[in-house]
Amino acid sequence: MKRADVLIAGVGGQGIILASEIMALAAMKEGLDVKKAEVHGMSQRGGSVVSTLRYAEKIHSPLIKSGTADILLGFEKLEAYRMAPAVRPDGVIIVNDQEIYPITVASGKAKYPEDLYEKLSATGRKIIKIDAYKIAQELGELRAVNVVILGALASQLDLAKESWIEAIKERVPAKAMEVNLQAFERGWQVGKSGVQKK
Repeated sequence: MKRADVLIAGVGGQGIILASEIMALAAMKEGLDVKKAEVHGMSQRGGSVVSTLRYAEKIHSPLIKSGTADILLGFEKLEAYRMAPAVRPDGVIIVNDQEIYPITVASGKAKYPEDLYEKLSATGRKIIKIDAYKIAQELGELRAVNVVILGALASQLDLAKESWIEAIKERVPAKAMEVNLQAFERGWQVGKSGVQKK
């Protein structure tokens, strides 16, 4: 039976809510029960945003017990590292190679941590690294970063690829459809191979 507990973490303005809506719709297209919730921390000013989404034949709550999430989708490196303990030991962490400095770092009161990939790898979980910003740049549409990341997530879940594509077509404006479908495919390929082509 298809099921997953997914945690999405990043900062305000990265398109996390749209990504979680597309994922929820993809699961619903397969007749699954879906529950999701978001926590916004000063999201309008680049603060943390965390979204939880669960799907299965029957789901009673959107809450995910710490240490049991199947996958963490990190839109930003530090946020991915911060939420890593929420993932089960044999789970997957997909991390976007992007640094968005929190206010404490931007103001000089703190330093952005170094070696975050090494620290994430040291947790023992499977790490998939993706430079979604670079891919979106190559496609000529920086607003498609979230869909690139979503493609990597989709490659790790048990939902049909067609369900994701249908969901994207329902949620993304027609004028941006083609580039977003390309963005999804590029993310999917990175997620499947674990390697991003130079």
